[in-house]
Amino acid sequence: MTSARPLRVAMIGYGFMGAAHSVGWRQAPRVFDLARPVEMAVVVGRNVDAVASAAAKWGWAESATDWREVIARDDIDVVDIVTPGDSHAEIAIAALEAGKHVLCEKPLANTVAEAEAMAEAAERARARGIRSMVGFTYRRVPAVTLLRDMIAEGAVGTVQQVRAAYRQDWLVDPGMPLAWRLQKEHAGSGALGDIGAHIIDMTQFVTGLDVERVTGTLETIVKQRPLQAAGSGLSGSAGEGMGEVTVDDAAIFTGRLSNGALASFEATRFATGRKNALTVEVSGDRGALAFDLEDLNSLRFYDRTAPEGRQGFTQILVTEPVHPYVAAWWPAGHMLGYEHGFTHQVVDLVAAIDAGVDPHPSFAEGLFVQRVLDAVERSSVNDSAWTAVASPVPVS
Repeated sequence: MTSARPLRVAMIGYGFMGAAHSVGWRQAPRVFDLARPVEMAVVVGRNVDAVASAAAKWGWAESATDWREVIARDDIDVVDIVTPGDSHAEIAIAALEAGKHVLCEKPLANTVAEAEAMAEAAERARARGIRSMVGFTYRRVPAVTLLRDMIAEGAVGTVQQVRAAYRQDWLVDPGMPLAWRLQKEHAGSGALGDIGAHIIDMTQFVTGLDVERVTGTLETIVKQRPLQAAGSGLSGSAGEGMGEVTVDDAAIFTGRLSNGALASFEATRFATGRKNALTVEVSGDRGALAFDLEDLNSLRFYDRTAPEGRQGFTQILVTEPVHPYVAAWWPAGHMLGYEHGFTHQVVDLVAAIDAGVDPHPSFAEGLFVQRVLDAVERSSVNDSAWTAVASPVPVS
C-alpha cells in the first residue's frame, strides 16, 4: 500500500447490506495492496444506539445520525449508500455535489426519473474528477468475471440464448411481516427490482449485450401481511394489524438482446426451498457457460468444438491464482464466499479513484438497468405486450 493520503469513508445505513459493505471496507486493505489506504471513518443511521452498536461491531471509528452533516464534513472522501431505495437519489446527489465519491447499492433508484437525476449528477461530478459506482456486487465474484472474460474471448461463439434466474423463498410464509422491501414507497418494486436487477445486470455484463425489448408478468402472491414490529435484513417479527403488500412477489419476463438473442428471466421470493439461487446460463453456437451462486467457486463449460466423444459440461474450479481476484487470497482449492465480492468491489473502486478513471458499473449503467425494470413493469400492466427499453442517453 502506498503512503498516499487515506480515503475516508462514510457509510449511510447499517443493516444487512451495511454489514456486507463493512466487511468489504475492512478486508480490502488487509488482503490487497490498495492504491490508496482507506479508513472506515463513520457510519450513519437514524437510531443512536443501534448505529453506535453497528459501528463498534463492524469497525467504524464513529457513528452519527445526520447524513447531511456527515456529507458536509471536509474529512470525508467517499460516501457508501446502503439505505432503502427511496433515499438513494437524495443522498447520492447531495454527496456528489459536495465533492464526494459515491458507491450506491443497487438498484440505483426507485424510479427512472430518480435514476436519471442521479446519472446527470454523476456526469456533472465526473467533470470535477468525482467518481461514482453502483453496487452490482455479483460482478466481482471471480467465476462471474471469468465467465465474462471467456465469452469475450469467444468461448461460446455467438451468444444465441441466455437463461437467468434469481430464486429465494423467504416470503413463502404468509406470516412473514410487512418489511420495507414489501412497500413500494420504500422499495420501488419487489422481487423485480431487488433481485431481478441483479440478473439483468449480470446478463448484460457477461454478454456485453443490452436488453432492448421485454415482455413480462408481475405477480403479488400474498397481498396482505402482518405489520412489522421489529426487523432487520430478511427477517423480522410481526406486530398488531395487517398491511397491504404493494410490490410484486415474482417477476417472469423475456428479453430481446441487442444482437437479436433471446433471454429469459425469473425473479421470485416464492421459490420454495431456494434460499439464494442465482443462476445464469449463456448458450452460443460454439459452446455454453453456466454459473450458480450456490456453487460460486465453479463454472460449467460446454465446448461444442471438442471431439464428439469428449463433449459434455465440465467443471472449472475458479480458485487458481490466474483467475480474477483470486491471487490475493488462498491457495488453489481454498474456497471464497459471498462476502468476498464486497471486498473486490472496494478494490476496484479505490483503484479507479486513485487512477482518475470511471469505475464500473457506472450510474449510467445503473440507469439503464432501471429502464429495463421500468419496461417490465409497463409490459406487465399492458397484458405482457412487448415493450421497448428506453434508449440510454449517451455519456461522453
